[in-house]
Amino acid sequence: MTDWLTVSVIALAAIAAVVAVVLLIKDEPAQDRTFVLLGVVEVAVLVQLVYGIVALTQTDRDILPALFVGYLVGNLLVLPIGAFWSLAERTRAGTAVLLLAALTVIALQLRLGTIWDGSGA
Repeated sequence: MTDWLTVSVIALAAIAAVVAVVLLIKDEPAQDRTFVLLGVVEVAVLVQLVYGIVALTQTDRDILPALFVGYLVGNLLVLPIGAFWSLAERTRAGTAVLLLAALTVIALQLRLGTIWDGSGA
């Protein structure tokens, strides 16, 4: 996997987390532009999923394919689930769910890196 793609996803998710923290401090529910930002993060994660699967088929690294693809797919599901939950719960709790979803994406990115390096099996 490429470092620039991982760093991009982490940076975008970190920006989304900061936006969620600001909304929590202001005691406001997530707004449309917040969901647009989450959509941008989701597109980056989708690109990473496709790139990761292609890279997995072309590598000779000692990686468990099911584990690696599982993390890629799980990463793809986190933000939509958080967004739907946040839309159903239009309070601070819904915004907190978005924060947790963004932080989960960051954590999964870090884990994907260790799996790709071969030290995470």
